[in-house]
Amino acid sequence: VQLVESGGGLVQPGGSLTLSCAASGNIVSVNAMAWYRQAPGKQRELVANITSGGTTNYPDSVKGRFTISRDNAKNTVNLQMNSLRPEDTAVYYCNADITYLDMGIGRDMYWGQGTQVTVSS
Repeated sequence: VQLVESGGGLVQPGGSLTLSCAASGNIVSVNAMAWYRQAPGKQRELVANITSGGTTNYPDSVKGRFTISRDNAKNTVNLQMNSLRPEDTAVYYCNADITYLDMGIGRDMYWGQGTQVTVSS
């Protein structure tokens, strides 16, 4: 099982960016999915999460600006980021709770490799 992210880059303050993450492998089901970020010198923090049923959760720092969505048929999760600020600059990581098939049924948390988002003029 692996998670592959795409969509990071450089954007000006006030701009928008969409991150995407796709899960692949011997997947039985993808449970909760989430995006985290880590800025230099800071701890990794939750940006948004979404259950398999579509319930979402955001910290106050991004609420109203970021939107998480998923496609259960494609095992993908997106993060639409609007009104970006310099303090949103970080490496963004996709995270998923996945039930997989490998000599039986297993379940584990997986992380993507991270994608850089830089907000600067």
